[in-house]
Amino acid sequence: MSKHQVRHTILDLLIRIEEKSGYSHLLIKHEIEARKIPLKDENLLTEIVYGTIERKLTLDYYLEPFIKTTKKLELWVRMLLRMSVYQMVYLDKVPDHAIINEAVEIAKQRGHQGIGSFVNGVLRNIQRKGVKDTSTISDPIERLSVETSHPKWLVERWINNYGFDVAEAICKENLVRKPMSVRVQPLRISRQEAMKELSEQGFKVRQSEFSSQGIIIDQGNVLYTDLFKQGFLTIQDQSSMLVTEMLNVKPGMVVLDTCSAPGGKVTHIAEKMEDTGVIHAFDLHGKKVKLIDEKASTLRLSIIDAKQSDARQLDKVLKNQSYDRILVDAPCSGLGVIRSKPDVKYSKQLKDIYRLADIQLDILTSIAPLLKKNGLIIYSTCTIDKEENEYVVNKFLESHANYKVDHRFFNNLPNDLTKMNGISEFGLQLFPQNFHTDGFFLTRLIKKY
Repeated sequence: MSKHQVRHTILDLLIRIEEKSGYSHLLIKHEIEARKIPLKDENLLTEIVYGTIERKLTLDYYLEPFIKTTKKLELWVRMLLRMSVYQMVYLDKVPDHAIINEAVEIAKQRGHQGIGSFVNGVLRNIQRKGVKDTSTISDPIERLSVETSHPKWLVERWINNYGFDVAEAICKENLVRKPMSVRVQPLRISRQEAMKELSEQGFKVRQSEFSSQGIIIDQGNVLYTDLFKQGFLTIQDQSSMLVTEMLNVKPGMVVLDTCSAPGGKVTHIAEKMEDTGVIHAFDLHGKKVKLIDEKASTLRLSIIDAKQSDARQLDKVLKNQSYDRILVDAPCSGLGVIRSKPDVKYSKQLKDIYRLADIQLDILTSIAPLLKKNGLIIYSTCTIDKEENEYVVNKFLESHANYKVDHRFFNNLPNDLTKMNGISEFGLQLFPQNFHTDGFFLTRLIKKY
């Protein structure tokens, strides 16, 4: 595939992501696989697509002084300008003249000579004059919004929840690539053995403090290794691994995972149970249930029974007081995984947060009768909004006197986590800047009677 074709593909992806308001990671993955894009081009494509989405508001701020037309730009023209300015400002591998020439050629092919001239004029002006300095924005909230490309309402919300310094750190960290982390399948290989094998293959790796099965990959693409392809390793963020560690399962238990797809946490649970016992896994979407089965099969785990069901209705189909442990990894706004899915910050709105909080509370209420006395529930989300986290837990406890936060949970956390400012009476809020992980909330509830 030529560089010209790669940039056409990048432009197509940016248009589709903008139109669909999300699913960037899935669309990129599908395009790479469908077009059989080579690794060197895959890296370029991923960098430009993710970077352009991550910096969208900043790029529009840079472009605004140079776009004099009163007519609304066609979507593909704006995307072409954004991706070109992203490369000019943030990447240094390709010279500006090559970026501009490529953009003009694409503009002529997709439009006409006039659009080519327009694109050329805008980009040549930016090359000559440079981009506008964000330090001239007097409002600190608006400046942070533009500089880090986060919608102003979201920046204001984080400031109201956590203060300006924490909000600023969140926004800045969301622009930094996080290291990949993997989990070993301990019934097949030890962490030490896996790290030794990866190191011998030239990878730079280190242990995760979040899980005895976790490995952080600082250098190297583990997706192409036999260890990954053959199910000795699986991709999982460190914060996500902490969920199962805190669930404290044992072999032979009966466990419920209410919102299970794509299966990362439930397979971790099965590994901790040494593939002995019973796990009932449910997901709202039938297609996603297949992903659970596929992951369990790849990791050679047999105790997971995956089915389709709405977690809010499980009390109608399952027996009361029948589970030792329950995981509610609830559907959420995803504001903690913006680094991996940058389009999330533009597609989510305030109303989504309140709608999801209602669903989360409904799920907890539905499954509460299913837990045995002295059993444990882990409630977790991959968001950093108090409405979906602490407030949901508080509302649940107010209406369920037989439940309380299990404060032994805090004593069992890895040492570094006990020192952070995200701990409250309702659970642990991990911010992306704390340990370069996803932003994540989790707490453990115990049923008293």
